[in-house]
Amino acid sequence: MSAGQPAGDVAARAAAGFRQEYADEPAGRWAAPGRANLIGEHTDYNDGFVLPFALPRRTVAAADRLDAERWEVWSELSGERISFGGADVDEPGRVTGWGGYVAGVVWALREAGYAVPGARIALASDVPLGSGLSSSAALEAAVLAALVDLGGLDLPADRQPRLAQRAENAYVGAPTGIMDQSAVIRCREGHALFLDCRSEAVEQIPFDLDAAGLAVLVVDSRAPHRHVDGEYAARRKSCERAAELLGVPALRDVDAAGLDARLDRLDDPETRRRVRHVVTEDQRVLDTVELLRAGRVREIGPLLTASHASMRDDFEITVPEIDTAVEAALAAGALGARMTGGGFGGCVLALVEAAAADAVGAAVTSAYAERGFAAPGHFTVLPVGGVTRLG
Repeated sequence: MSAGQPAGDVAARAAAGFRQEYADEPAGRWAAPGRANLIGEHTDYNDGFVLPFALPRRTVAAADRLDAERWEVWSELSGERISFGGADVDEPGRVTGWGGYVAGVVWALREAGYAVPGARIALASDVPLGSGLSSSAALEAAVLAALVDLGGLDLPADRQPRLAQRAENAYVGAPTGIMDQSAVIRCREGHALFLDCRSEAVEQIPFDLDAAGLAVLVVDSRAPHRHVDGEYAARRKSCERAAELLGVPALRDVDAAGLDARLDRLDDPETRRRVRHVVTEDQRVLDTVELLRAGRVREIGPLLTASHASMRDDFEITVPEIDTAVEAALAAGALGARMTGGGFGGCVLALVEAAAADAVGAAVTSAYAERGFAAPGHFTVLPVGGVTRLG
């Protein structure tokens, strides 16, 4: 799918899957995008700032109501059809695998007091799995939107991210922050979503790449995720311990201007590096927002590259494939490049001249071949809107 292209093919596949599985027409189709984080990594659980945008890769749920307390779901990816009832939903973790994300949404709605309609659902997606582009949040948001509409539920958009996050945290058991669900639900076309992870306040920041002759090249490193769960937990614990030592509620409360003095109070060099990343990353988000508000899109490139250096050197969450992609993109003329996501694999974002995107992608592929890495994937994107009903 090219930059900014509608989700037509995925929506058609979801509808076709519905007809195939249920011998009927769906009542509607709901599409939710994946997301990339432009800047602001590992700042969310430190009560800090993030700046994601929605991608033109989507998960689509084709669905209609069932007049019973039952949910039937088919996935194009697995070819599997599952079903579960109220007893399965009421026990977190009982429905496992990809179906757990669907059951989790039903559970979270019921826990919040909503009369959730039974439903038949068919799912299709072109959001890459395991690449840090929030395929799980896209699935949750598409299913949530379908159930809200089918049941006529009074659930405003600003309350939906927290509910979707609860589905993933409490039912599935994945410790995600609020950023992913906020992005896939609340992003607007041509904008990035400036999110304060403490207050959950949002601001739509203009990010009109097309007008500037620019694009974001997404490079899927296809690097196997290495020790993600244990390393993520270690980083989070280190940040929480550092906040205690510094006497602040969270690292978001450490002022970048007084950072050196704060770091001098920490004895452990590794902890100092972790703190330096979070505090400087928060400042880079704020600086990026100011440049975008002023329409100075090209000038954010060095901030993206500095973010990557901080993740590599201070937070130590990159891998050779990721670093190679960033270095090759910059050498080929990218204005800035950084890893996006939690780390230890995933994707790289490169801010590029739109006309040069293919050449930059080819340079990354060539660099991978020289290093003996498996070939990466790449595609260009423009920021799109969040979850929507297609009809």
